[in-house]
Amino acid sequence: MMTQDDYQAQHKKRMSYMPWLYFNLKAKLLTWAKPWQLQVQANLIALETVTIGDNCFIAPEANLFAEPNRGITIGDLCMIAADSFLHGPIIMGNEVAINHGCSFDGGSAGITIGSQTRIANNVTIYAFNHGMAPDTPIYQQNSVSKGVIIGKDVWIGAQAAIVDGVTIGDCAVIGMNATVTKDVPAYAIVAGNPAKVIGDRRDKV
Repeated sequence: MMTQDDYQAQHKKRMSYMPWLYFNLKAKLLTWAKPWQLQVQANLIALETVTIGDNCFIAPEANLFAEPNRGITIGDLCMIAADSFLHGPIIMGNEVAINHGCSFDGGSAGITIGSQTRIANNVTIYAFNHGMAPDTPIYQQNSVSKGVIIGKDVWIGAQAAIVDGVTIGDCAVIGMNATVTKDVPAYAIVAGNPAKVIGDRRDKV
């Protein structure tokens, strides 16, 4: 027979993979969900160089790693789902959503994500590259990091990939499975590998 604890544990798991559910909880459920979240975040802050804004949700199954000088800053009302890997430096604005299975590494130059940006599941963002000189094994070469900048109100589709040195303008849309190797203008809709402009969000009005 299922107990109240069993249902609570399942509810926590659901929110970990669908964190928007947390922001729609009724007051009765928040009596246990909010203290749980505050403890998850307090543990993370104690262990890593992480700053977390107000009213955020971070799945306990999310993996955030932030050494000194490679911190992660999270704005207000952000959500980070389970099985994501985030290695600083990363700066997130307010109301940023990172869905399950994403993999971000800020290299040395960092990743910046603007407010109200939505990132679907299994997106990869790597703000560094290995050297590729032919006379030395790649693993022995120094990495180079230019950084990645993502504007505000950007929508990044599932399984998209963004490489080092890219800037994505405000209000752009990155299609599912796109590989972004060059800058994306504001409001542009891009898709493909390598990603190319296929439309303009302002035309969708």
